[in-house]
Amino acid sequence: MSSIEDTLRDILIEDLFVEKEKSSILTTDSFRQDLGVDSLGFVELKSRIEEIFGIAIGDDDFTPENFSTIASLTGFIEQCRSAV
Repeated sequence: MSSIEDTLRDILIEDLFVEKEKSSILTTDSFRQDLGVDSLGFVELKSRIEEIFGIAIGDDDFTPENFSTIASLTGFIEQCRSAV
């Protein structure tokens, strides 16, 4: 398990109050459908990612493709970090 994935699970539980056991959150779970993240939750998720990982997420990158699952978001974060 990557530390990015683990950190994203922590954000979901501690900051977005997803009511699921950390160990049961799959990398393929849909943030919206499986975990119940709403519009405000996505804004909070974006903000926490920027703060924790030290990256800036522009409007063009704040898309459903990048923010659909832990797997897609992990890939996006890795891409942003390698571009710095």
